[in-house]
Amino acid sequence: MIVTSRAFAKLNLSLDIVSRMDNGYHNLKMVMQTINLCDEITIECLSGGSGFSVVAGLPFLPHDERNITVKAAKIFFEHTGISGFHTKIHVVKNIPVCAGMGGGSADAASVLRMLNELFETDLDSDTLRSLGLLVGSDVPFCINGGTALAEGRGEILTDLPPLPLAHFVVCKPHFSCSTPQLFSLVHCEKIRARPDTSGLIVALKSGDLGGVARRMYNVFEDILPRGKSDVDEIKGVLLDLGALGAVMTGSGPTVFGVFDKENSAHNAYEHLKPEYKDTFLAHNT
Repeated sequence: MIVTSRAFAKLNLSLDIVSRMDNGYHNLKMVMQTINLCDEITIECLSGGSGFSVVAGLPFLPHDERNITVKAAKIFFEHTGISGFHTKIHVVKNIPVCAGMGGGSADAASVLRMLNELFETDLDSDTLRSLGLLVGSDVPFCINGGTALAEGRGEILTDLPPLPLAHFVVCKPHFSCSTPQLFSLVHCEKIRARPDTSGLIVALKSGDLGGVARRMYNVFEDILPRGKSDVDEIKGVLLDLGALGAVMTGSGPTVFGVFDKENSAHNAYEHLKPEYKDTFLAHNT
């Protein structure tokens, strides 16, 4: 039995850290959006065996049970009680790693959806999201994607009107960010600038792409350690070249700009690509 699917990257149109919860996690408020930049996942389940194997294409990614796709598969099999199969997972990585774009979460979500299809277990979206939360905080959103408000750890999801067609230029600087490290630097009571989440949602409801772009904001940008000036530089380039708005996604460091004109987006892409190899053109899904 074999199945292939795509795992779509996510962008944070906004990211706010509301409070720290008693369990140590942070209470977040985010507007999330999937784009057509994606990894490609193939799963083959061989009967009469057991265990897991992963081919991920990147030498620094784990190829055993530490891989997030294997964690998702194990949770699926434990939940359904299905056994007697060796599961091979092949991942073609196109989404940058440690970039704030939810690449690993998207891969895990795809594995849950694909196994649900392969074994015809008919698990609904709520169940898949619950299983996904056991793997990672962004996985529940990645189960369905689209445009959504994510709260709590990211598991409290409210579907929003779809973002009008937008052209994105996505650019990852030459460094990565540690999500746990950034969260350790967060002091919620000291956060002064926050996104206008309510205004952003109103703009979505009215189909106002410019209104959405003007309200994009990520509080992690103010928490980045010193020496991460590429984020501001890339934002400046995107805005100078016609982006309606530009912001960092997730815990960074990837920056994206929103364009309403494809030729302007392509011009910005051509400007950034020679300096930053992880630069992509994309649109919302």
